[in-house]
Amino acid sequence: MLSNRMSKPDHVLITLDAVGGVWRYAVDLARGLGAIGTRTTLLGFGPPPTREREAELEAIDTTQLVWSDQTLDWMAAHEDELAGIAPVIEEIAERYGVDLLHLNLPSQASSLSRKRPIVVASHSCVVTWWAAMRREALPESWRAARDRNRRGFDAADIVIAPSGSHAEALEQAYGPIADLDVVYNSATADNAPPEAKEPFALAAGRWWDEAKNAAALDAAAAFATTQIRLAGSVRAPSGEEFGVRHARLLGEIPAAEVRALMRRAAIFASPARYEPFGLAILEAAMSHCTLVLADIPTFRELWDGAAIFVAPDDPAALALAIDWLAENPDQARDWGARAADRARGFTLEAQVSQMLDAYARAVEHHRFETARIG
Repeated sequence: MLSNRMSKPDHVLITLDAVGGVWRYAVDLARGLGAIGTRTTLLGFGPPPTREREAELEAIDTTQLVWSDQTLDWMAAHEDELAGIAPVIEEIAERYGVDLLHLNLPSQASSLSRKRPIVVASHSCVVTWWAAMRREALPESWRAARDRNRRGFDAADIVIAPSGSHAEALEQAYGPIADLDVVYNSATADNAPPEAKEPFALAAGRWWDEAKNAAALDAAAAFATTQIRLAGSVRAPSGEEFGVRHARLLGEIPAAEVRALMRRAAIFASPARYEPFGLAILEAAMSHCTLVLADIPTFRELWDGAAIFVAPDDPAALALAIDWLAENPDQARDWGARAADRARGFTLEAQVSQMLDAYARAVEHHRFETARIG
């Protein structure tokens, strides 16, 4: 266990899934922790990862992957489907002798014992999604999810948000959250040789999630003379599908292919209506793409002065910005350089350092609470 603020945990359990950006977040964090000698057990829930994703973990000798058939909270049709999550976390933590739990869904902490320090990270949630997308009262059917998350925040020793904007949204949705801190995400720099930029716009995301706003990109493609390419799945785990009519759909392709496209693309676009951070945007910025982003609080916080902003509900303005950049490569290069310069501040080393501080504070809080309760 940690003995002081400068110590580091020997072994951390990190939860993840293979559906969204949490996979990339958790794997990169495990790699960074491994570089300083901290072992990690990655405990996955939900649909299993592809063989390609499993293979990238084989290069990290300080981590191991364990997968559970328990469902993700936002995929559960009934509350009783989630009853097995806490026992699985407790059992794996005991089996591998971990020092600390880093849970990437707040609900996963809601029914745990307090044997170990708990760090909860909120990367996204249905409650803040609803507030951003619907701007009306949360439906009755979603209130159980809100209550689970609230219990998870209360059980945590430290709560982490990936941006100040998301931290603010959490407190607006749930009320005050004790020991809430912001640790920006990071991405691994692409060390491949630079390539000549080509006049097309790339976008990447889970396009079945309406918050990613594929509809605006597809509509913009009908206006634009510049090709707009969409990388990512259009089919939700529930079976719902977004139909692309005007943009060029690349589908779900390996991460290495997406990064190769980023090296070539002059422009990277994200008109998302709701985004707590946006790892794909950071990766694109590292590849010197010009960023054309929705004018939402998160993107202003992270990229103001390093991106071109458009209203997320204005496909014509999005198309105009993309065409202007494609027709003015010198301007695109300048904006791409600004994005790359900003991206250099989001290093894995900085993220690991801040997470180690959060882990140490979680240990201190856990010890205090254990002593207070008796």
